[in-house]
Amino acid sequence: MPWNVGILGAGPGVAALHLPVLGGLAAQFDVAHIADAGSGRARELARRLDARCSAGEKDLLADPDVDVVAVCSPPGEHARQILAAVAAGKRAIFCEKPLATSREDADAVIAACRAAGTILLVGTNHLFDPAWGRARNHLAAHEGRVQAVSLTLALPPNARYHRLVAEGEPIQAARRGELPDLNDPSVASDVLRQLLTGLAIHDLPAVRGIAPGIDEVVYASMVPPIGYLVGYRPGAVLVQLALTMLPQGPDTLWRMSIATSHDRVEVDFPPAFVHAGSAATRIRSVDGEWTECRRDPEDGYVAEWRLFGSLLEGAARVEYDDLLAEAHHAIGLADAAAAKVLEGVQA
Repeated sequence: MPWNVGILGAGPGVAALHLPVLGGLAAQFDVAHIADAGSGRARELARRLDARCSAGEKDLLADPDVDVVAVCSPPGEHARQILAAVAAGKRAIFCEKPLATSREDADAVIAACRAAGTILLVGTNHLFDPAWGRARNHLAAHEGRVQAVSLTLALPPNARYHRLVAEGEPIQAARRGELPDLNDPSVASDVLRQLLTGLAIHDLPAVRGIAPGIDEVVYASMVPPIGYLVGYRPGAVLVQLALTMLPQGPDTLWRMSIATSHDRVEVDFPPAFVHAGSAATRIRSVDGEWTECRRDPEDGYVAEWRLFGSLLEGAARVEYDDLLAEAHHAIGLADAAAAKVLEGVQA
């Protein structure tokens, strides 16, 4: 029998990504209940699947038919909803990235899940992308010393991301549709922190795997209208994170580039909100020749739900310590980069 899934959230990520994946894994999962925050979108999504719908999380968490909960709400709600699902006695929780937006919340979530024996997986789809797995194996097999990592995001303007940066104080005081005033250092630092925990979080666990730690944030700034440039050092490695959203900007690009002592690895991830197979990976040798790696038909979204199924079946174990370390790493970087913005203004 498949596991009955209750989904907290009915946004574009649920409609375009998670529901199609779960539909393709019908032997393992069945969507039983979808809840929104009052938008009414859950009703239409649930109708297509003959599932129940509700507003808020109360009814979904009280639903005895819901075995596992998928937390696909805005980042600021994740920790609270995970704790509520644990308190409701749910067996397992799939949480969209990030796990939490503060160290304290991350600690509380992991402590609660560990104590209750709740299965927990954070859906960092780039980390589970088959192409990234091959790139990581290449780096390990060739034993090249990683010298620099760059994460470049060129995305079209998107109201979803504008709402993302308007979730918390002091930005939410702005008029609806108005972009935050990045000339205000307190606003700029807050926006940067939210973008790092909401967008850069896609790739930070993967970067941590090849360049662990954060010894120093070298530079950090916001780039109008919505963008950032952040550089930090784990040891001797320089990691640069760059995001731009321009009305007449370049085509969508989501690229991780890794320069080692003897080659260069580039991983181009598919655009957001589409199922387009795995990332495209190519490797440039010292003689300048590029080698294109094969792409998989399945992407990281499918892989993460397959792993979640393995956790439910007992074929894999929950890595609570690693989940907490990943959360602390991302939150620590976001806090340090936000502080760097304020430090630069005050210098």
